[in-house]
Amino acid sequence: MEIVVFGAGSLGSVLGGLLAREHDVTLVARDPHAATVAADGLLIEGAREAHVRPAATTDGEALSADLAVVTVKAFDTRSAAETLATGSYDAALSLQNGMGNEPTLAEHLPCPVLAGTATYGAVLEEPGRVRCTGVGEVVLGPREGGASAVADRVGSAFDPAGLKTTVAADMPRRLWEKLAVNAGINPVTALARVENGAVLEPPAADVARTAARETARVARAEGVDLADDEATAAFERVAAATAENESSMLQDVRAGRRTEVAAISGYVVDRAGAAGIEVPTNETLAAALEAWERGQNLG
Repeated sequence: MEIVVFGAGSLGSVLGGLLAREHDVTLVARDPHAATVAADGLLIEGAREAHVRPAATTDGEALSADLAVVTVKAFDTRSAAETLATGSYDAALSLQNGMGNEPTLAEHLPCPVLAGTATYGAVLEEPGRVRCTGVGEVVLGPREGGASAVADRVGSAFDPAGLKTTVAADMPRRLWEKLAVNAGINPVTALARVENGAVLEPPAADVARTAARETARVARAEGVDLADDEATAAFERVAAATAENESSMLQDVRAGRRTEVAAISGYVVDRAGAAGIEVPTNETLAAALEAWERGQNLG
């Protein structure tokens, strides 16, 4: 299968690199990472190891492939969609944090847009070298739920590359569950400057679990069957499995980069407002990180 990974930073490089063991992969990334991969290949270290030579470019325009895997930050989704629309793809798959990415992609792309989640841990150590900090799972399926031949084909292509993959018929629920996990882990770790495991211990645990429960309440208002205890159980499971990892939001804060809080805590706040639900913990977390971003002149 021909695959373009659009937004090959840490996660995109791990996933794209593993896929390159079985498929014809092009990474769309920033320099100097793209230039280094094009010249010397991509080295994956850590929980998964490989040295592969995918194609790499900074120019994502006018490309064509069987599949576009989108791994850009949520605030770059519209720009990515506009660039992808200059090319030709049979399908696109969002493996991004936050909510609202798939509808934005579908606005611009004529091909089917699949929703997905990926729980692999990844850190871009230096140009051309990425560390897999934890082996997870890719879950994908139609963004509106149900089954599709396109999703089955993509899942069948991912498995031989060593990516544990599940094709799911309940992606709306899975996306909200992931949002509850991210709402509990990402902003708390970013503000406290701690690794994921710290959110399982007081005093951070109470804040994180409350954020996850608030997210579940909003999900139910949106017609998605996600119980409070299911959301907190998912949060605790992921936090424990990635206890030694730094969340992507913490990595962004440490690097002085814009975060995805608007698509995580901010999304919960927006949808809660539309439903008339109070989510004070998510409001506080979003406000604190947005204040930090403004102080750093990010946005």
